[in-house]
Amino acid sequence: MLIDNRTSVFPGPWLGGASLIAGPLLLLAGTLLRLGVPFFFPHQLAAYQRQPALIGTAYALFLAGTIALWPGVVTVAARIGVTRPAWARWGGGLVLLGLFARTFHHGVDTFAFALADNAGPAAATRAVGDYYRHPEWVVSSLTTAVMLGWIVLAAGCLLSGVLRPAPAVALALASGLMIGVLKGSTWASVVQVAGLVVAFVPLGVAQLRGVERPSRRAVVRTVPLLVLFVMVSVVLGQLG
Repeated sequence: MLIDNRTSVFPGPWLGGASLIAGPLLLLAGTLLRLGVPFFFPHQLAAYQRQPALIGTAYALFLAGTIALWPGVVTVAARIGVTRPAWARWGGGLVLLGLFARTFHHGVDTFAFALADNAGPAAATRAVGDYYRHPEWVVSSLTTAVMLGWIVLAAGCLLSGVLRPAPAVALALASGLMIGVLKGSTWASVVQVAGLVVAFVPLGVAQLRGVERPSRRAVVRTVPLLVLFVMVSVVLGQLG
């Protein structure tokens, strides 16, 4: 099959560049907002009881950053793949699996907060404790992908010249970010997420600067559709 070189490769420069900027910054905001609360889930739920808006927002921002990050990871893997295709496949694939795992755990976080609201923090604490004793096999088996993915992707970035040594090392720090249900923030978490910011945000800015600006006609057609899409998504989501 012939491929037209003029065809834009998914996810495209705009989505990929915006993801590289927004994803790490959202993750860092969520990490900072829950800093100071002891790390494990009983303390996280107790903090949510005291400050539901703050802790709920912190977890929501972290979840938003996790979801927003995938187009940027695909974009970086594509750039690595120009010269180092094996590193691109393994690094990008492992990191995406890790993002799936984190998204699953944040779903459990949200359920635990809802349970705390309706049945009290003690019931939510017992439920999360029971979850940790439950023999779940699919997501728990992705722990290795979570730990190795960022290291492999960082090595691919370094070997392919996508990143210089310092930001590549900063990217690899994300491999140490703890995963699980209702895991809080530590200063180590801040450093690890800041490594994503150091590595990815400049790449995103550079990519967006190099993109041809859309015409006014394209902006006038696209922006209202995006606004309508967001509004409908929010409304339908709240209706369940």
